[in-house]
Amino acid sequence: MRRDVLDLRAFYATPLGGAAREMLGRKVVEAWGDARGLDVLGLGYPTPFLDAARVSARRVVAAMPAQQGVEVWPTGQRNQAALVEETSLPFPNAMFDRILAVHALEEADDPGAVLREIWRVMAPSGRLIVAVASRDGLWAGAEATPFGHGRPFTRSQLEVLLRDADLEPAGWTRALYVPPMTVAARWAEGFEQVGARLWPRFAGLILMEAVKQTFAVKPRGSRARVRVFAPGVLLPVQGGAAPVRKAPAPGNDRSLLEPAPRGPSLGESKPSSAGAHP
Repeated sequence: MRRDVLDLRAFYATPLGGAAREMLGRKVVEAWGDARGLDVLGLGYPTPFLDAARVSARRVVAAMPAQQGVEVWPTGQRNQAALVEETSLPFPNAMFDRILAVHALEEADDPGAVLREIWRVMAPSGRLIVAVASRDGLWAGAEATPFGHGRPFTRSQLEVLLRDADLEPAGWTRALYVPPMTVAARWAEGFEQVGARLWPRFAGLILMEAVKQTFAVKPRGSRARVRVFAPGVLLPVQGGAAPVRKAPAPGNDRSLLEPAPRGPSLGESKPSSAGAHP
């Protein structure tokens, strides 16, 4: 059973919730940078972390599960939030360039089905960030916070779940080292800097970035996995095979399938390719 949207909103209005908003929001901005001209989707309860994207993105939608409830967002402006069925999103295929899933998987009845639906609405060159409570962290047991409800994850568990939905992990990091106590909220920045060096395993959150896996059909019915870097022009292929997509000339968008600079990324470490389909 999901937490009610009113409980989530009340938590993020507290000093401890404000610290969580700051620490997690910073990681999202570092990974995505400028979302200018992109279509952005937030799933779960993402509104505390979407304000930066609203400044320059072409479209930003906050989709909240029906069991949780929805709030009007942003306050006092044209509404950009929608109540959705999490395994049947009311959006066209390949619509969104960036997707952020926060409070989306831990309390989902079928996390795999949620991720497969994310795959459907994600553009071929899109990028997904999933933020979940860490099984090893203090926040997973803090029932007074939204991160203390539902199922927490380890990094390897999250990798397997993403790959099962044909989403390839491309990078990961941790966040939220401050203890889940109101008195500690004022020192959240210090805990974040020290914790990342001294006790990284006990971070409250795991953030993992993933890209979309697509398929091309070969002659005689065989199927092979290919990675599509960006939408392009379809070219005919000899022998009755399916058309092959030709990537356009490099533009402003950067795919995580390419070597990423040491700047914006979820690059604390890169998951191994073990478990990927042949």
